[in-house]
Amino acid sequence: MKAGERGAPVMNGASTIIRASDLRKSYGDRVALEGVSIAVNRGEIVGLLGPNGAGKTTTLSILSGVLTPDAGSVSIDGHDLATAKAQARECLGLVPQSLALYPTLTAVENLMFFGRIQGLSSRQASEGSLKLLEEVGLSDRAHDAVEEFSGGMKRRLNIACGMLHSPTAIMLDEPTVGVDPQSRERIFTVIEAAAARGAAILYSTNYMEEAERLCDRIILIDHGSIVARGTTTELIALAGTETRLEVTTRRALAPGWCKGMAGVSELPWAVAEGFAAALSVASIDHVPALIRRAGEMGVEVIEFHVHRPNLQDAFIKLTGHALRDAPT
Repeated sequence: MKAGERGAPVMNGASTIIRASDLRKSYGDRVALEGVSIAVNRGEIVGLLGPNGAGKTTTLSILSGVLTPDAGSVSIDGHDLATAKAQARECLGLVPQSLALYPTLTAVENLMFFGRIQGLSSRQASEGSLKLLEEVGLSDRAHDAVEEFSGGMKRRLNIACGMLHSPTAIMLDEPTVGVDPQSRERIFTVIEAAAARGAAILYSTNYMEEAERLCDRIILIDHGSIVARGTTTELIALAGTETRLEVTTRRALAPGWCKGMAGVSELPWAVAEGFAAALSVASIDHVPALIRRAGEMGVEVIEFHVHRPNLQDAFIKLTGHALRDAPT
């Protein structure tokens, strides 16, 4: 469900909840961030993608007030993080990658603790805890110690602790690491519901499929700088990736076998066993003609696969390396 489907307002300055301008941060001689600017609007989920060491966690740490930037400014729901830190933090919900839970306390005790820290009354924290435990699917484990929970259950409770005070700005740092499919789906539902209520959400992840599913817009960051931003469709178009056809045949096709076919070009391809060809096609409408061409050359096609360009293709094209292969 995208922002328009959630009924989010048209993007403008008044609806911007999370705003960062020209953030810069260095650790000694190493530049962690260089001129990063981000805006997340009310009711919007924005994905922050990049390889390990690209600057995602540093960005989130600065936006949440954990780190102070060397330069640049941050505002949360209109409150400057440098001059009105307390007011800004009241509007902010941070879900860190490392679990921020007390294992010997129960689920409800953890929520009560964090709710009170955020300034909620005992009644508000209690009522909110029960509601959120239901939302994250843990109401039946409310009075069990967290140390007895599975990894997915802890992740869901971690999110609940960051959202108990109904923040208008929510930042999540890889919230689904190591969780089971059921927990992942529940986490997605909780995040989408928060956006539907009007929260601005900045979602850092290493999983392309998550960003494609959840995010209205995506920011690609690498080496501390933003390399691209836009919707999934816009990033794929910006990267210039095209539909790819992979054909496996009984014997090798001669080089140039598809020469002269408009909108088709051969790509380098090799397999350990059998024969295969990879082609870039402007449209899947070219597929039948390509299969016929192979047959006309006396080569039997065993199988073929059509790969439509996705966000990971765009990421690799724009940054030059696979997301999980980047150095830490």
